[in-house]
Amino acid sequence: MITIPPPMMPPDVLRVPFTNPDWLYEIKGDGYRCMAGIEGGEVALRTKSGKDCTAWYPEVAQELAKLPGAHVIDGEACVIGPDGVSDFNKMQERARHRRWYPGAPQVTLCAFDLLVLDGQSVMGLPLVERKAMLKRLLAKADKNRVMFVGDLPADEKLFHAMRLAGLKIEGVVAKRRASTYKPGVRSEDWLKCKFAGWQEGRVWRS
Repeated sequence: MITIPPPMMPPDVLRVPFTNPDWLYEIKGDGYRCMAGIEGGEVALRTKSGKDCTAWYPEVAQELAKLPGAHVIDGEACVIGPDGVSDFNKMQERARHRRWYPGAPQVTLCAFDLLVLDGQSVMGLPLVERKAMLKRLLAKADKNRVMFVGDLPADEKLFHAMRLAGLKIEGVVAKRRASTYKPGVRSEDWLKCKFAGWQEGRVWRS
C-alpha cells in the first residue's frame, strides 16, 4: 500500500479573519481528520495520529477503491446533514462504534488536498494546483461518500457575513494559495478562523 504521510496542520491558535488575494478560505468541516491512501483498488484510511480507521468508514473506502491509480488524499470525515452542514454530534456517535452498524449515519470524506497523484508526489506544487488536480480526480465520485472541498476568497467581510448569518459551520481555514504541503508540520500557511473563537474573543492578532 502506498505510504500515507502525517497530515499538515495549522497552528493550534485561532486567528483574526483577513482579506488577502494570495490566500483562500476553506469551509471547516466539523469532524475527524482522515487521510486516505488508494492503490490498485485497495484503500487505507488513517486518523490524524496515524491509527488505521479503514474499517470505521467502509462506505468511504468502497468509493475511493473505484479510483484507478495510486493516490493520497487529505480530508475530514464528517456526517453531512440535510442542510449540507456537518453534524459533529452524529459524527461522534459514528466514531464511537468504529464500524458501520444498522442505522449508522452516513460518513462523507470531505477531501480538501492531494498529496500523491498517480504514484507521484505533488506536495511540492502550489495548493491551488493540487486542489485543481483533486477536483478532476474526484469528478465522478459519489458526493455522498467523497466530496471535494472547494475554496472561497480570503475576505474578512465574507467571514463576518457568514458569522452574522448564523451559518451552522465551525468556521474557515485560511490557506496560502501558493503553499506547498508540509507533512507533519504545523505551518503558518494554514490558519484557523472559528466563529466560536471570534465570538468569545479567543483570537490572535498578527
